[in-house]
Amino acid sequence: MALAEQNLHTLLGSNAHEITGAGGYLAEAGGKRIRPLLTALGARAVGVEGDMSRLMCVGELIHLGSLLHDDVVDDAEARRGKRAAQHVHGNALVILTGDFCLARGVLLASEEGGHACVSGLAEAVLAMSEGEVLQLRRAGCLDTTREEYLDIIDRKSAALIAWCSAVGAHVLDDADRARAMESFGRAVGVAFQITDDVLDYGGLVGETGKGVGKDLRDRKLTLPLLIALERDPGLRAALAEAPSEDALPALVQRVRATGALESALTEAREWVDRSLTHLNVLPPSPYRSALEDLARYLADRVS
Repeated sequence: MALAEQNLHTLLGSNAHEITGAGGYLAEAGGKRIRPLLTALGARAVGVEGDMSRLMCVGELIHLGSLLHDDVVDDAEARRGKRAAQHVHGNALVILTGDFCLARGVLLASEEGGHACVSGLAEAVLAMSEGEVLQLRRAGCLDTTREEYLDIIDRKSAALIAWCSAVGAHVLDDADRARAMESFGRAVGVAFQITDDVLDYGGLVGETGKGVGKDLRDRKLTLPLLIALERDPGLRAALAEAPSEDALPALVQRVRATGALESALTEAREWVDRSLTHLNVLPPSPYRSALEDLARYLADRVS
């Protein structure tokens, strides 16, 4: 992981120094680095040997590029405790830096993994783009269904996590294990996003560092709000228009009072349980055990 982190900052380098500055600004802000970790553990679990630190950077580069683009689309104020990059470097440069990250990631997948790796990555990026557009289309729509919500997060979040989990099997040209690891990663990715959506309401332990209530302010139909609307019919009328900043805290508490956060996390844990069944294709190893632990952590984390 330490070597992958070094490589990530090297890969963000460019003769166009403005790109290095904008990409490094976000990378240096931190992040969980879940995608490099899943890449490493998944690859070791299927038997990949040798230095994987550059391959581990692919998913993180794609993730960074998508975050840069998302913050421009959403006009986000902050990311990872810092001002969002476009407020420091400008929209144009941040969009182009996001393009750079995506292109660098695809090229790196080709160099480190070959055709199957880069083909699968292209499919994941395609799904991410579609998921973001579908989410944009449904923004503020209180009629979004649970099936539509799951389809969106499967595309925009789970697709890349699935690729990271399976890329080691693709390197070995092991199609059966690649399919199993993709299924594992996809279910983990859904659980990860559900938990992320719960954290937007402060999680079970109360307010976190994430801007609490942002999804509700934007009337984004995530699983906690979908459940809350089922249990508190009057909530729909209260959200007929985007809530003011003054009204937001009370509305967050109203969602919390329905027990929607606990129910959403129960569903996230069910997705994790489902994910672990796909690891049965792997022999017992410390890497398989770590994948199991990581999957459970991603559903139960508090930040």
